[in-house]
Parts: sequence; structure tokens; C-alpha cells
Amino acid sequence: MKKVLIANRGEIALRAVRACNALGIRSVAVFAAPDAASPHVWAASEAVCIGPAPSSQSYLNVDALLHVACATGCDAIYPGYGFLAENADFAERCAAEGLIFIGPEAQTIRLMGDKAAARATAIKFGVPVVRGSDGVVDDPTQVEHLLDDMGFPVLIKASAGGGGRGMRIARSRSEFAALFSQASREAQQAFGDASVYLERFISNVRHIEVQVFGDGKGQAVHVGERDCTVQRRHQKLLEEAPSPILTATERAHIQDSALRLAAGVNYRGAGTVEFIFDADTREYFFIEMNTRIQVEHPVSEMLTGADLVAEQFRIACGEALSVGPPPADCGHAIEFRINAESFRHDFRPSPGRITTWEPPRGPGIRVDGFVATGSTVQPYYDSMLAKLIVHGTDRAHALSRARAALAAFKVEGIDTTIDLHRALVHDPDFAASRIHTKWVEERFLPQVFEGEK
Repeated sequence: MKKVLIANRGEIALRAVRACNALGIRSVAVFAAPDAASPHVWAASEAVCIGPAPSSQSYLNVDALLHVACATGCDAIYPGYGFLAENADFAERCAAEGLIFIGPEAQTIRLMGDKAAARATAIKFGVPVVRGSDGVVDDPTQVEHLLDDMGFPVLIKASAGGGGRGMRIARSRSEFAALFSQASREAQQAFGDASVYLERFISNVRHIEVQVFGDGKGQAVHVGERDCTVQRRHQKLLEEAPSPILTATERAHIQDSALRLAAGVNYRGAGTVEFIFDADTREYFFIEMNTRIQVEHPVSEMLTGADLVAEQFRIACGEALSVGPPPADCGHAIEFRINAESFRHDFRPSPGRITTWEPPRGPGIRVDGFVATGSTVQPYYDSMLAKLIVHGTDRAHALSRARAALAAFKVEGIDTTIDLHRALVHDPDFAASRIHTKWVEERFLPQVFEGEK
């Protein structure tokens, strides 16, 4: 692998260019017209404008991306996360053009992207799943026996989706049919696939994910788990590792389940096996597998010292797996997503010009971003500006560093989620890890808003 097209923008594009530089690989950045001044453009070996602002005409324009890759002599394409990272058709198109797709094979992306098929695959390899439908459900009137067995509440989920879209919670039989139709319509609009399936809904739940790597030949390793419980509308706000709620035995069981699944499907590259953990029963269940690198991968890097993006490139080159679990004395790491959003106004996007950008510095502090003083935050794309990652000898130490780092983080000109994170790290429930996936919405945000009145 000598030259790679980076089929993305923002923080992950810059991160990929740096990985290429470290490995001695030339990089080709692509950019939509509004991103002409973005750091990944000047950091890459070459840069090509891929089109106008709309993603459909630029970062999602497969024909244009493949044309640029071939015209510039690339032998591989790196998709990062978002955009085309989990698009099986794109992976196939890359292969047809003789380009290495730095990620899993198309058939794996397609298999694990179908939530119902992924559930069946997990069952095949002995990975626990939540009680629910064996496959997609087409007609809400044909599952009476299943509803009797599962009981309410029931979670209705889009088979092809994620991020909370195409998802509804039916708390009684009387509302099930209407919510089923809503979820199906939303799934069709968001993913072009109206298929949904059913699961038993668990209320006091934690979100645990295991970062895995596979060589595509049946060998897989993990680099530990991450706790992603702090969410709003199924969108993660912060992530930490190791999970503060798991015992050593529970941690080992979850990690082993993730490895069985990754090895069972001959997984290649970086992936994340995601679970929900019932804090009341201490049971865990598979929910999905993300067939790409995650936004929160730096949390695991802080614990292992490994470069997980560079590992993706090595695996794509056919090299052996070179990462592994974090050591026992790895400490604790927390990542905060710094988004250009006004959380006091229902997380409304806040594009505009950044007049001051002064990130914190010091031991155990890392900031991955792509903006600076004078940067313009575009209204067309994801609102994430940077990730603040802190590391400490234990969770209490990491929280202490996080409080200091967030207090020192100065951004002016736009609204960000920094103030929300400042409140989170001072909250006694978060400090004690007495949280669940709905905690921010149900108990934390209303208190914050009330205090602002």
C-alpha cells in the first residue's frame, strides 16, 4: 500500500492522514468546496475537490471518489466513520476497481448491517441476545404469541438502521400497532428499508461495547471494552473505559462473546461489538456490530498505547494482528464529544465562526480535532468539532483531570457542549456511576435547564 484516498472529512480525515504519515504512506484528501481550508486538506500529500457542499454530491458521491482514487494512483481507500464507512456496495465497488477497501469485506458489512441477520448470527455463535423476534416482522397482527411470551414494554427496532431512528417503545398492547407503523415508516425514510424486529425492552440498562480487530482468517483480538451509557436520544455524549460497573468475571464474559462473534464471521479490520447490560439482573445481550472504527476509539488508545487507525492500515496490507487487551494497570480514560450545539436549546446546531479556540493541555490530556481560532463551522455536516480525552491512574483521577481540562477549555463565537460536560463531571450520580442510557434525558437535563431559569 503506497497511496490511500481518505474518503472522509473533519477529525477522522486528519487522523487518517497522520496515520499515513507515520506509516510512510502517501495520502490523497478529498474535500467539498466549503471544506477547502480544512486541516486535512493541507496535511495530506495531495488534495482534490470532490464537489459542492451537499454530501450526496461530494463525500457520498461514489463515482467521483473512485474516479479521484484511480486518477491519482491510489491503491486503497480509507472510509473512517460515517458517510460510506458501512456501505457494502461501496466496498464492492472499490474491489471491482482493484482498490483495497480498508475495512471488512462487503459481505460482512452487509451481514452485520442487517440487525435481524446479525442477531441470528450472534445466536449461531453462542452470544446472548435479548428475547425477541427471530427475524424481521412484517405484520404487527401476526406476533400475538410473541408479545404474550415477551411481555411489555417491547422495543421496535429498524433492521437496517441505528442511532435511534426507526425505533419505538411500546408499553402496552393497545399502542403497539400504531408505534409499529411509525417505526416502519421512519425506517423506510431513513434507510430505504421498512423492516423492523422486536426485542424485550430493558429500562435500567448500560451500553457496553468491545473494540475488536480481526485478520479476516478467523483470528480476532480485543482491546478492551468501553462504557457508552451517557447518551441523548441514542446518540453518545461521552465514553469511558474500562466500564466502571462490570466485575472482572462479567468483563471477561462480554469480551469473550465479542471475540466469538468476530472470529466466527472471519471479521477483517476494526469493528465494535455492542451490548446492553441489565444492571438489575447483571445480564448482557448483543445488540449490534459496527463494522468500522468508532468515534470513541481514542479511549482504547489511551489505555493500550496503540494506534488503532494505523492498525487498520496494517491489517488491510495483510499484516498480522499487532494489538491486544490493555494491561491490568492501564488506568482509566474518558472521552467527551465537543459538538457545535446549543444543549440549552434542545441541542440546536451552532454553525459559525470560532473567534476563540483554546483547548486544554497537560499530562493525561489529549484533544483530537480539526478546528482553530478563525475556523468556520459548516452547517452541512456533523456538528462534532473535537474530542477531549483524559487519562488517569483510576476513574477518580481521570474525573479530576476531566474537571480541570473542561474548565480550561475556552471556545467563543459559537455554542458548544462543553458546559454540559462540565455539569456532567460534577454530578454525584455520574461520579458514582449511578446512570443508565436514559439518565441524561430523564433526570439530568431537566435539572440543568431548571437551574438556568
